[in-house]
Amino acid sequence: MPGINSTISEELGRYSIGEKLRTLRLRKSMGLVELGKHTGLSAALLSKLERGKLFPTLPTLLRIAMVFGVGLDFFFADERKRRTVGIVRKQERVRFPERPGVQDVPYYFECLDYQATERKLSAFLADFQELAAEKAKPHAHAGVEFLFVIKGSLTIKIGSEEFQLEPEDAIYFDSAVQHSYRRRGSKPCSAVIVTVP
Repeated sequence: MPGINSTISEELGRYSIGEKLRTLRLRKSMGLVELGKHTGLSAALLSKLERGKLFPTLPTLLRIAMVFGVGLDFFFADERKRRTVGIVRKQERVRFPERPGVQDVPYYFECLDYQATERKLSAFLADFQELAAEKAKPHAHAGVEFLFVIKGSLTIKIGSEEFQLEPEDAIYFDSAVQHSYRRRGSKPCSAVIVTVP
């Protein structure tokens, strides 16, 4: 039946899967190549998915969802039934390196808000690793960032300035400015990071 493929494409198009995928990626300030390293998928394939040129299989979509700490329901949720409350239990969180495939990982992160499907911010628990100052790679992303140190000592470089943070210190800054993090000393260091696009 000639109309079936177009009908399926039209129905799948209503879910805006590519648009939702792109939103998740940009919230994390992640490029297609970096997402490809996390998922094992090519940047070209991910680009086609984002542009709606191709619809993902469920295993492919699940690989992507796991990187961002969301369930498959995020991509298929009825917009009229948004989840305004989202609880993330400690045992449900998944730990990811800040940059996959590199030897010197500055920090590992866990998504703290993935159960809320319509988030206006992104919250993460970051566990900072010991790292030489010259190996701290700066990055930038749109919006603002708030960081609260739970334990340990942290150096954060924003632009050309460095700030030393101790337990229960907090910092708010424009995340469009290049910034990097580095644990000070050998004691464990963790913080809650909140980003708003």
